Amino acid sequence: MEASRRAPEDSPRAGETDGPHPSRFALTDLVIITGFSGAGKSTAMAVFEDEGYFCVDNLPSEMIRSLAELFRHGGSKIERSAVVSDVRAGSYFEGLVEILDDLRTAGVSHRVLFLEADEQTLLTRYKETRRRHPLAATGSVVDGIARERALLAPLRERADVVIDTGELTAAMLRRKLADEVLPTRTTGRLAITFQSFGFKNGPARDPDLLFDVRFLPNPHYEPDLRPLTGTDQRIVDFIDRDGALSAFYDRLHPLLDYLLPQYLAEGKSHLVIVIGCTGGRHRSVAVAEHLASRYGGSSDYRVEVSHRDVHGPEHR
Repeated sequence: MEASRRAPEDSPRAGETDGPHPSRFALTDLVIITGFSGAGKSTAMAVFEDEGYFCVDNLPSEMIRSLAELFRHGGSKIERSAVVSDVRAGSYFEGLVEILDDLRTAGVSHRVLFLEADEQTLLTRYKETRRRHPLAATGSVVDGIARERALLAPLRERADVVIDTGELTAAMLRRKLADEVLPTRTTGRLAITFQSFGFKNGPARDPDLLFDVRFLPNPHYEPDLRPLTGTDQRIVDFIDRDGALSAFYDRLHPLLDYLLPQYLAEGKSHLVIVIGCTGGRHRSVAVAEHLASRYGGSSDYRVEVSHRDVHGPEHR
């Protein structure tokens, strides 16, 4: 793998100016992501988006100037932005070098991130995805890569950071970008959603982890408890009347204590953990609330809890 940077004197740092015009707008960091098709630009943009950057994909180069002008206005609250501009824009892409010069003259603090990979890696990725190369409408992918290499050569010379993604998985690329392109970023935090639901009301949508807690004692059969929800301590006490809930937590906590740091280290930004019972009002709600409380105090996680069916019909 390769990572190279342009010498410090060749590029203004975030928040600095270069040229006769001082910065007059909120934007302090504009990252222009470019490089070879199939080299991982979408993954790179996701890293910046997770970090809170205003992101735009497949932006024609001429519109980068317009975007910077938009952020020049006093009402703009955009401080950091990342845009992907590449050969998909056709003839509009060819003026990107000139646009970079204009940004430099105007004092717009910006960086160019260039992603590349060797020809065989790009060919393999196109074969796996079965997508058409943007410069090979009727010809071979090899021809498209060759044409793209010629178009990108001037931009590679202007790049602040060049990363060869040939031997990097998506997770490895995310970590490399976080470490090398966002050196001042705060420690990554995993956003976790704990969601309760009822199986009788339909399956949960796209969970990362799902726990079925229908084996726990069901408060539905107690007339005085049935109208309550799992947020009520009386429901929690009933579910744990024979120690079943505590025994479940004795096993669940170590599992999540192991899994959550692994997801964080892998570069995952959002994890959805779903807990299901029959109706989605009692047991699953109690467990989701407990887990949100337990992990919400960690500085490594941003935790939210939601209850899909807690206000629905009182299903068993």
